[in-house]
Amino acid sequence: MTDLETAKAHLDGHSICLCKDGDHFTDDGRGISPMMRFIAQGKDLKGYAAADMIVGKAAAMLFVKAGITAVYGKTMSLGAKGFLKQHGIDCTFDTLTEKIINRQGTDICPMEKTVAQINDVDEAYDALKKALAALHH
Repeated sequence: MTDLETAKAHLDGHSICLCKDGDHFTDDGRGISPMMRFIAQGKDLKGYAAADMIVGKAAAMLFVKAGITAVYGKTMSLGAKGFLKQHGIDCTFDTLTEKIINRQGTDICPMEKTVAQINDVDEAYDALKKALAALHH
């Protein structure tokens, strides 16, 4: 089994699963919070494959920043797919959607709005950190 297949196989019941060389770990955090936390902690994720429930451009940018090499999204946005491909990252999905919607189903996800006009991953990370802080206050 490839790392991506392993990650995908262990995604059930979790929001994200990361795998490298057969070793995997999961997280149940919502949205992009697990990847934001892993990056903030300085976790070395270079070469990992990621399986995630929802992959929008914000998540795709974090995967690129972290050095993830393959991504599966149960649901993936066109923007995420384009960004991953642009950075040479293999990606697969079950559902491809035009955009990621917020949890209330009323508008585009706030994290997607945050990175809509950003193409630099470090700039995106800083903008997402500020956006998450603002949401939690």
